[in-house]
Formats: sequence, structure tokens, C-alpha cells
Amino acid sequence: MTDQLEPRESMEFDVLVVGAGPSGLAAAIRLKQINPELSVCVVEKGGEIGAHILSGAIIEPRALKELLPELDIASIPLATPATDDRFMFLTETKAYKMPNPPQMNNHGNYIVSLGNVVRFLGREAEEAGVEIYPGFAAAELLFDGERVAGVATGDMGIGKDGEPTAQFQRGMELRATYTIFSEGCRGSLGKQLEKKFNLRNGIDPQTYGIGIKELWEVPKANHKPGFVMHTIGWPMKSDTYGGSFIYQFGENLMAYGYVVGLDYKNPFLSPFEEMQRFKTHPTIKPYFEGGKRISYGARALNEGGLQSIPGLTFPGGLLAGCNAGFLNVPKIKGTHTAMKSGMVAAEAIAECLAGTRPADPTNYTEKLKASWVWPELHEVRNIRPGFAKFGLWGGLINAGLETITRGKLPWTFRNHADHTEITPAAEATPITYPKPDGTLTFDRLSSVFISNTNHEENQPAHLKLADPARAITINWDKYRSPETRYCPAGVYEIVGAETNEPKLQINAQNCVHCKTCDIKDPTQNINWTTPEGAGGPNYPGGM
Repeated sequence: MTDQLEPRESMEFDVLVVGAGPSGLAAAIRLKQINPELSVCVVEKGGEIGAHILSGAIIEPRALKELLPELDIASIPLATPATDDRFMFLTETKAYKMPNPPQMNNHGNYIVSLGNVVRFLGREAEEAGVEIYPGFAAAELLFDGERVAGVATGDMGIGKDGEPTAQFQRGMELRATYTIFSEGCRGSLGKQLEKKFNLRNGIDPQTYGIGIKELWEVPKANHKPGFVMHTIGWPMKSDTYGGSFIYQFGENLMAYGYVVGLDYKNPFLSPFEEMQRFKTHPTIKPYFEGGKRISYGARALNEGGLQSIPGLTFPGGLLAGCNAGFLNVPKIKGTHTAMKSGMVAAEAIAECLAGTRPADPTNYTEKLKASWVWPELHEVRNIRPGFAKFGLWGGLINAGLETITRGKLPWTFRNHADHTEITPAAEATPITYPKPDGTLTFDRLSSVFISNTNHEENQPAHLKLADPARAITINWDKYRSPETRYCPAGVYEIVGAETNEPKLQINAQNCVHCKTCDIKDPTQNINWTTPEGAGGPNYPGGM
């Protein structure tokens, strides 16, 4: 029986970092820069560093240059200076060039594969003496009384019945004086920490978007390295926040992505299908002609901004990066702020370990407020919630006003929980999407295939329902199962509807770890937990 398993082996460190993304690796490197004698460990659920990293991405190099002053960013594989910036408004058949918002001015920035950036940072961390363990999912919080004492990695080789198989391996306890949680957006342990330590008391709910991305190889004649284009408008209606990006970089590579705010109301909306039909626009389609889609992925992203950042510290640790929510939405960038938060976290913890501060890094928040991160987010705090409050056109006017005043207007718009923003199916308009052609537009299963997603099939499902009955009595009966549409990987499927016996089938092996279901489910009935270590997508360099 799993409740009678032998004790786990344990390892001890000065600092444990959960998540090998930009913030976690920046923290680990900075700790070693401050004190090379510190024992620092990074644990990562992806099978290798970068395997689960997904972003646009254009990187503002400020934090990278602060962390590694001698770094030539162009030496990171595929990094391409952004040279041609365009911002477009689309109707169903036309495209209109608009003034580029100041926040989206990419002069001096680089189009990158964020996976390659973190692979580079991983090598830097290892050279500095950081121990990195990829393929081990941090599945459980460890406590010493009320103090966080580290994490336990998940057991391997547990069967669907919950019992150990012949391949069973016990997880490890990774204990540390301080633990930095940098799991990325909607971290499963971060969610538990927020609840246990009441980190959201008096704080707005976090609000999110889903970003869906494809990597294309396009003909050289259609490729302009450094080309950057963002669009708003079609296919989104004016009451739904969303837009696209197209970035050309490296050798004939093109990153295409579509983001939909998860505060959308129509339960029949499918972000994946919207992303596919966007490519059929007469102005957009030529960018893809003669090209080949080579990878696919999806990930939720924080959109709440400053007013949704929770309490950041608790006994024994802190939150960093997108685990806390430092994305600058108007810039469409969060790597620089995530990295800086990790660096500041390292500096706060190093002071504690050196005995120059109290036992916990409570000065972390004050250090962040004194850095450039807090003022940057304060200046744009009202722009994203302005679109939720006023719609597209009112949101654009508000964004212009906030930009002119540099965020100094004396009010702060409040955020909402995305799962509360959904209309019953009987009050909504169904949406008919065109069938994919297999050349320009695709279905979900063929998309999941090129994400290299893989999970050990004989394991307990990592997508758990608090009350299985609600999947039908609420989700199906009232909303017609929006999870079958907002999931970009075909994980959720209703079977038996044609015989009036609907049942929810969960194809957990398809999951690309975007966390959208954990966010958007109307009653918060779906809980995303970590699967067996190394399970999930395996994004190549370029994504």
C-alpha cells in the first residue's frame, strides 16, 4: 500500500530552487556569485532544462546584462536582434497599421527561443557549482513545524490503481534552509503556499491568458530575421481580450502565437480554434505560404499585474518569477522581470544566510520595490484591467491615457477571477469553426503530436476532480463543458452525449501542462497536479 512505503532518502542544501526557468536559474547563479560556498540545488520537472519552457519570445536584455555583464546575448543560439516592429488592427478582411505603443518598442531587444535561453543559463549555473536535477517533479511541500523545509519529489512507478509497480522508485526529500519557488505561472506548490500562508489576503485574484504557439520553418524568400508583428482585432470580438504575435528569427524560423484572455465569457469560444483561423486572414496567410509547422505548445500566462502579486514571503521561503506574477502585459514580456525577481530573491536570502538579516527573507519585497521591477509594473497596472472594464476601444483609449501619464493617475483598477467570467450556454451564441486543412490549419491531436508530449500511461491521472459529478451537473448541464474547448490539447472529452448519458473522459496523456483547466473551470473543480517526473511536452530549441 502507498501509505506503507519506506521512508524517502534525504539531501540537505542551503538553498533549494523549485523550477529551472529564468527566475529560478537567475536566483541560483546570483547566489553562487554572492557566495560560491553555498550549496544550491535546482529541481526541474521537465526531462531536461528547457523542455517545458514556452514563450514568444522577445527578451528585454536588462536583467541578463545585470546578471552576466560580460555576456554577448547574440551568442545564445538563435538570438536575433528585433529590427522591424509592426502593430496591426485586423477586421475580417483588412489590416490597418497602427502606431506602435511605447511599451512594445523592441529597439535593443532580441527575438529568442526562451528554451535556449534557459539551457544557456543552466550551463552557467552548473559551471558555478549549482546542482541541477531535471526530470524530478517537486510534488509535495515539506515542513518543520510551520516553516517550509523543502520539497519531496514525486514517487516514480505508481500504477493507475495507486499501487507501486515493478518500476517503483521512491521520491527524494530535498531539504533546505530556504526554498525559492519559481515553478512558473499557476505553480501547483505555489497555489498551496498561497492558501496555507494566506498570501492573497487583501490581494486581487490573479487573472490569466492562454498563449498557444506554433514554430514554423518558412521559405528563405519569406523570411526577414528580426521581423516583429503584433495584431489585435479579428478574430476576437471587441469584448474579448486577445491578439497575435509573429516573430522571424534564426535561420528561416518563424514563431507564431495567439493569446486569449481567460476572462472571456462565451463558453463556446475555443482559443485553439481562434488561433487556427487567424492564419486564414488574407493579410496573415502569406507569411505561412510554403512553410512547414515543426512544433506546437501552449501555456497560461499571468495578466493580473501589480495588484495581483500575492504576499511573497513565508517562513522558510519565497515566491519568484511567474509563480508570483511579474509579467508586464503591455510589453508582452516577463522574462526580464522574472529574472530580476530571482536575483533579488537570491540577494535577500544571502543576507539571511550571512546572518545580517532576521531568520526569514522578509526584506525581499522591499528590495523588489526598490528595484526597477516594481515601478515598471506600477506604471502599467491599469492597462490590462482597462480592457476588461471598457472593452477593446475603451481599453485602447485608457491605455493611451495611462501611457501619457506614466501610470500616475490616482486610481487602480481591480482584477477578477477568470473562472467567474463565463456565461451559461443557454445565454451564449455557439461558434462554428472551419475544419482544418492540414496544411495551414490543424486539429488538436496532430498538434499535440508535434509537441513531443509523453506521459507514462500506467500512472494515476494528474488532473484531479474535486467532485466528479460536477463535470456533468454543472459543466455539461449549465455550460456545455467548456473544458472541451479551452483545453488546447484535447484532454477533456464528453462521450455518450448522443444517448443522453454524457460522461467526461480525461485523456491526461495529452496534457501539455498549460494549466488552463486549473484556472478556467467554472467551480474550480479541476486541480492540476504534477505527473510523474519528466512527463509532459518536450519542446525543442526554437520554441
